[in-house]
Amino acid sequence: MIVTTTNSIEGRRVTGYHGIVTGEAIMGANVVRDIFASITDVIGGRSGAYEAKLADARETALREMEVRAAESGADAVIGVDLDYEVIGQMLMVSASGTAVSLD
Repeated sequence: MIVTTTNSIEGRRVTGYHGIVTGEAIMGANVVRDIFASITDVIGGRSGAYEAKLADARETALREMEVRAAESGADAVIGVDLDYEVIGQMLMVSASGTAVSLD
């Protein structure tokens, strides 16, 4: 399945719209990971633990969105937008886009 942030796909024509599809992922933070991330942030390094968690949440949200698009009969998702939120000790990533059929 083609997933893109653009509103069109070069060389392909949209032949049908299946509506907006979404995917969400909420990941909890680990206390030990938080402590090490704080230390890393203080000494100026990158927080590999949080970067990995963020990448995992993003991939989960995109995968969930793709599954919903496929269930609707779509060939692609266009106009994809990713949103990130921190809710208490949780990280939320949501992905949304328009499921479409292509020629």
